[in-house]
Amino acid sequence: MEKLDLLKIIGKNVKTARENKSMSQVDLVGKMEGNIDTTNISRIESGRTNPTIYTLFRIATALDVTLEELVSIEQQ
Repeated sequence: MEKLDLLKIIGKNVKTARENKSMSQVDLVGKMEGNIDTTNISRIESGRTNPTIYTLFRIATALDVTLEELVSIEQQ
């Protein structure tokens, strides 16, 4: 699997989890601890950036999902 493919899968997982919670990107940023903006969330969801594991952990916590759900490649 290529790096870009993996980033797109993770981004899709983040977006799906966010939409399943009926949250906008702004809502997600508001629930996250630490500095992050909607531009970063947009880049993560589109697979254009490589988020740190800590950022993914913060996203998972804000969405009340497991980190494993966000990084799962089995859901595809």
